[in-house]
Formats: sequence, structure tokens, C-alpha cells
Amino acid sequence: MRPHWSDEEEDDDDLTGTMVRPYTITRGRTAPERDDLTLITVLTTVQDGPRAEFGRPGRTPRGLQPEHRLILDRCRRPAAVAEVAAGLNLPISVTKILLGDLIAQGLLLARAPLSVAAGGGGVNLGLLTAVREGLRRL
Repeated sequence: MRPHWSDEEEDDDDLTGTMVRPYTITRGRTAPERDDLTLITVLTTVQDGPRAEFGRPGRTPRGLQPEHRLILDRCRRPAAVAEVAAGLNLPISVTKILLGDLIAQGLLLARAPLSVAAGGGGVNLGLLTAVREGLRRL
């Protein structure tokens, strides 16, 4: 079985590596523990988390998988869950499990996108009334 980072072309019949890989990345977990991660949830690394916790700049906890480290590197700048999954070339469900690991360790922050966060809770009654009136005229 070739590693997933190999540049060699795979035979169509050799699907063993791709079938087993997500299961091994998640250590057998098939569903994320968090249900608040959507495709547009914005992720950023915690600025001083590893530095404060481990005493040295740039140090991250031991035991992280390569995919965890790639996520932390990618999320130095805000990125959506969908972007991270595409960058890792992994299914969304697998990516969400890995993201949940990092959030639980305090290495990653997740927040709703600004457009959703800014509009959440406040209902524009004027807009709703205009839409209702427009539909009645149809």
C-alpha cells in the first residue's frame, strides 16, 4: 500500500489505501462530536495557545497527526470548514472530526461567519413585509 502523499498514479483496481485511510485518520470515529460545525464555519488558530502552554513559540502538542498539523498551518488565517476539507482532500465528515479534536485541545477557534453572526437574532420586519406584499401581488 502506497502512502497517501505519493505522487505516483494509482491503478483503478488499487483502492485499498483510499478505502481505509479516513477510518485510520479518525481512529475509527465516524461522526464528529460537535454538531455546530457547518461548511461556512470560520476557523482560526489560537494565537498564543501552544506558546503559552508549552513555553516555546511555535511548539504544538505531541501526538498530533500530520492532518492536524496541516489544519493548524492552514488556519493561521481564517478559513471555512469547506476550504480546510478541500485543502486536505478529505471528506467533510472526516475533516469535522479532526477539527473537533483541535477545538477540544484549545488550539483552534470556530465561529459563525460574520454575515451570519451580524444578522443573527435581528429580524428586518420591513423587508419581510415587502416580500409578503410582493408575493400577494403575484
